Amino acid sequence: MPDTLIAHVSDTAFGIAHYRALETQRPDALFHDPLAALLAGDRGEKIGAAMPASFMKGWPVVIRTCVIDDYIRLAIAQGVDTVLNLGAGLDTRPYRMEIPEPLVWIEIDYPHVITFKEEQLSGEKPRCQLQRVRLDLADVSERRKVLASLIADARVEKILVLTEGVVPYLSMEEAASLADDLKMLPQVRYWIVDYFSPAMNKFRQHLAKRKMQNAPFKFMPEDWFGFFRDHGWRPKEIRYLAEEGERLGRPAQLPLFYKILFALQGWFASRRRRAAFMTLIGYALLEPTVSGGVA
Repeated sequence: MPDTLIAHVSDTAFGIAHYRALETQRPDALFHDPLAALLAGDRGEKIGAAMPASFMKGWPVVIRTCVIDDYIRLAIAQGVDTVLNLGAGLDTRPYRMEIPEPLVWIEIDYPHVITFKEEQLSGEKPRCQLQRVRLDLADVSERRKVLASLIADARVEKILVLTEGVVPYLSMEEAASLADDLKMLPQVRYWIVDYFSPAMNKFRQHLAKRKMQNAPFKFMPEDWFGFFRDHGWRPKEIRYLAEEGERLGRPAQLPLFYKILFALQGWFASRRRRAAFMTLIGYALLEPTVSGGVA
């Protein structure tokens, strides 16, 4: 598979949409995303096959989608009136989820991603008040202008920030800058962010060496919880994908090679190792530790 297939980090969104489309086709689907196939197209299938751990056939994407959907419902039940989806990619939650019509949903992503999405979904009607902003999140100055406009908007009282599959591609400095900027937004109540253990980060880095040279994983703190704590965030809740997969009746299906490898390495020889395996990947619902968003 040529490296140019994933030429930019935004290309990974096509693979993610492809995995959601595959789940939608299953008779026992955990969610339905009828627009995913439209967005993914043939390109999504090819990129999905080129992404790390494609042998799991998108299982992490399916389980993380369920986890994030639950977090969004929880936040709305807690009074959130605005969802700020940073690096929204080809997400279709404003179209497929049962959410209140008055809810404001703001998608921010690269201009070419927003343009493509608007063209593909021009005939579809979202279920809430959907807005889109063309912005490279790495442009700190412009990003802060957008966040400042939210502070000044009297209609926005409680915000949930969603960064699905975004933070792993940021450098440590970029992630710190984003965490600090969001902490300064007084209306932010919650922030959904990826969790990868140090062991999983090393494994992902190994898988991605050949296939994702143009979209490398950068955010790899030794102490994930300590990193966010230092920037004013604490987990209100964290759900690990392996545990959630078992709860949902959809445990991870590893290929025989990896089952043998894990068996030889004694991964499941002890309760401690099994617990470590079950908590390799997750999604956290963060909340501010002190001022700037505490209800």
